[in-house]
Amino acid sequence: MSADAGTSPGPDGEGPEGGAGAGSTYRDNQQRVDQGFAVMGGIAGDANVFIGVQPDEDVSERIGKPRLREGPYPADDVRAHLYGFVEPPTHAQCRKVLDSNLLILQAGSGTGAGTAAFALLEERYGADGITGLDSPDDLSRWRPREGRGYLLQGLSPETAGLLGEVVLTALASLLRRSGAHLVITVRVETTLPGDTLPWRVGHHPPPPAEVAAKRLSTMADAGELTPGQEAEALRHLATAEFSDHLDAHPLPGDSVAVAQGLRDLVVVGKSAASVLADLRTGSPAAARKALAEARHRADRISLMAAICLLPDQDRTVVERFSTVLRAHIDGRGGPAQAVSGGPGPAKGAPAPRDVLGPAFEDRLAAVGARLLPPRYGAAQRYPVQPVGFSGRHRSDALLRSLWLDYEGMAELLWKSLGEAPHHTGVELAAGEAIGKVLAHSTGPDTLRQLHPFASSDQRWRRRLVANALGEMVQHPVLTGAVREQLRQWSRAAPVPLRCTVAETCGGSYGLARPAAALKLLDTVLDRPDEKLEVPLRTAVSFALSTLLSEEANHVLVLGLLREWQGAAPGTPCHGFAVHAVEAMSKASFPLPNAPGIRRVRLADLLTDQPERARGIVVAALDDPATHEGMAAGLLLIEGDPDLRRRTAFPQVLAALAAAARNHRGVLRFVLRHHRSRTASTERLAS
Repeated sequence: MSADAGTSPGPDGEGPEGGAGAGSTYRDNQQRVDQGFAVMGGIAGDANVFIGVQPDEDVSERIGKPRLREGPYPADDVRAHLYGFVEPPTHAQCRKVLDSNLLILQAGSGTGAGTAAFALLEERYGADGITGLDSPDDLSRWRPREGRGYLLQGLSPETAGLLGEVVLTALASLLRRSGAHLVITVRVETTLPGDTLPWRVGHHPPPPAEVAAKRLSTMADAGELTPGQEAEALRHLATAEFSDHLDAHPLPGDSVAVAQGLRDLVVVGKSAASVLADLRTGSPAAARKALAEARHRADRISLMAAICLLPDQDRTVVERFSTVLRAHIDGRGGPAQAVSGGPGPAKGAPAPRDVLGPAFEDRLAAVGARLLPPRYGAAQRYPVQPVGFSGRHRSDALLRSLWLDYEGMAELLWKSLGEAPHHTGVELAAGEAIGKVLAHSTGPDTLRQLHPFASSDQRWRRRLVANALGEMVQHPVLTGAVREQLRQWSRAAPVPLRCTVAETCGGSYGLARPAAALKLLDTVLDRPDEKLEVPLRTAVSFALSTLLSEEANHVLVLGLLREWQGAAPGTPCHGFAVHAVEAMSKASFPLPNAPGIRRVRLADLLTDQPERARGIVVAALDDPATHEGMAAGLLLIEGDPDLRRRTAFPQVLAALAAAARNHRGVLRFVLRHHRSRTASTERLAS
């Protein structure tokens, strides 16, 4: 029995790109071979061999879509932002001010100003006509490129201080000449110059009951509620209990949570009291109360932390992490209290130890959590039963309080993450949860605490940091700090730190800021005296494949790849270009068993981006390192009738023949192809 050589996992869980090379290696008491399988020691009884099953250390490739972008917003993203939108009371005034082509919308956090801005621009340009700007951008130097709607969310305090009547008047004039409009959202705490008043509107959120009612209406339109269920939910919404709750929690997000609770009430049959109780447990005050009540119970605190940090993970993952964390929390407390009297052990004797402990479901109930229905999906090889709190926002509030308010708890959570057995998906769940917490952190340690995981040799830890940074950068107040941290790491000598930068570019950060991501990737590889190491090559490949998953980024990615083709031989940039071209020519880029979101073949490039693809083909044929691979890839396309037709291969050959005079490698291929066709024709004739 033998396994495909291309599927053997390499060090660092990198798959075939991280393979050990020819032969086999012995590392960390494990033997890796390119083909077949190896047995170390004797075997007694049966031996089970699993071929083609991914190792436990494989990393989840799922990424979250960014909420804020630098560049065009996909139409689906805009429609998702506007799902259930209710016009705020200031919307008419905003329309009037935006007639001047420029609007500054000043609002409190969570009041829906960003959604209102999307709605204002969508009215004028449609769902596919909005482009995002980066919050640290200097608006005095920025120029609109086309007649679109531009959105800058969360103007940084530094940039806000540079605005004034002169800058804004000039900017409005530029927008008017380009047929464009710009909406800027600013936190209410940010100080703006007084002469910005003509362009400024103070945003107020829409009435909370209207938001909840509109969300119920959209649920009914989507088929989630029947007309009868919608009517029943609206009757509950009008009761004093829910009206009082909305009066105390008037933000749009709270109203959406109420609508979701009412859906559960009429569909699942939950009581109004339980829905209201769940809504209240998500507040910061409720989180602090729950932690205070559990302060003497390491088992409860560890379980709450596990549920918060690892949302949607299987119960076994939650339980194992909780066990690891519990041991650390137990070590923080003092000795057990002596029994003071009453039935049972004698007065003054230590309390008896419960070596078994309560059942898992009883422990969940004690902290206000429950098992969710099992999930069965095509992407997983086994059923998963997630664990969650009853309150929709309780996880966020609990983890934030636990992480930021209690001394040493953040360090214990990091330590437990490092010690607990790794399960695929933890890097995304924990990374996003930590990113949400750190978005509320202050001081220089906010990003510094990510360094141990960012510098790790294990890819899942670097992916966790990448997901955390991708979440943090969605908060404009941290955009500049995250960007500067990535810039520093991209120039660092340790390879793992540069891998973390590439992994971050291969996530929501890269999708939100493709131009900035490609610049970071260029810096990551810009070390002429260094050999391109496999983990770094894999991380950059993953990042480029993520960017290629959105059509708007293809031109940028291919432009950078063409630039790397022209780098000096032996440099990491050139080495990566050689690898990418070889992979696309022979199979796909990234390679079939390497991490990747979208895999691209040479035929795909010639079909989707023919002009830029031909430039890459010419450069590859001229380069001795890639000539044979590219030639083989072109001949494979010619030999496949479907690919030959789809790529318009005769036109490709004609273009290569026209360029052959000035390119020796192209001339060599064209002559070889001509001789091959001539010889084939002569054989047929004879």
